[in-house]
Amino acid sequence: MSVTTGLFYAFSAVLLIAAFRVITARNPVHAALFLVLTFFQAAMIWMLLKAEFLSITLVLVYVGAVMVLFLFVVMMMDINVENLRVGFWNHFPLAAAVGVVIALEMAAVLLGGFRVVDDPAAANNVVGGPSNTQQLGKLLYTEYLYPLEIAAAILLVAMIAAIALTLRARKDSKYVSPGDQVRVKAQDRMTVLKMDATQEAPAPAPPEATAPPETKA
Repeated sequence: MSVTTGLFYAFSAVLLIAAFRVITARNPVHAALFLVLTFFQAAMIWMLLKAEFLSITLVLVYVGAVMVLFLFVVMMMDINVENLRVGFWNHFPLAAAVGVVIALEMAAVLLGGFRVVDDPAAANNVVGGPSNTQQLGKLLYTEYLYPLEIAAAILLVAMIAAIALTLRARKDSKYVSPGDQVRVKAQDRMTVLKMDATQEAPAPAPPEATAPPETKA
């Protein structure tokens, strides 16, 4: 067994374990960290397949941006995990059946890609050709140009909608206009009032001493 094959099996084993821990971890932060590990292992497998561009994109976009955002959201939100797990085992059989069906469909589609159908000599002639990044760029901006533009428009609309949702007026939040802060003057911050002088109140008189009551013999 070659070194590449050994690394592939090692990365695949860690990827499967990390993916399983994503759905079984009780702590949401731990689940997000296991998902980060899953993305790293997938990136390493793509690197072994000589898809360097996809590997670096997965690390930079998903691990460096999306998962960091997920971690911030999970840590800032007070999630009650116990309430989320109520009725988990009641729905587990249906979820497991759906997962098995999806796994079989993916296996039926992907197993065909592992068969060697090309001539090795023809594959050796492609070594001196353009890189996979250049081929991917040509494919995206020629055959898949319109789907790419539609996806970009959908992401732009989603970003604008997310910003609009966060800018809604709320009664429980304090808001100060930056323009009012810039236009404020020193004399507007303090007002001097003239008041008449007042006399000090007289000191209270000491209490009179009272004689003890007389007792009869």
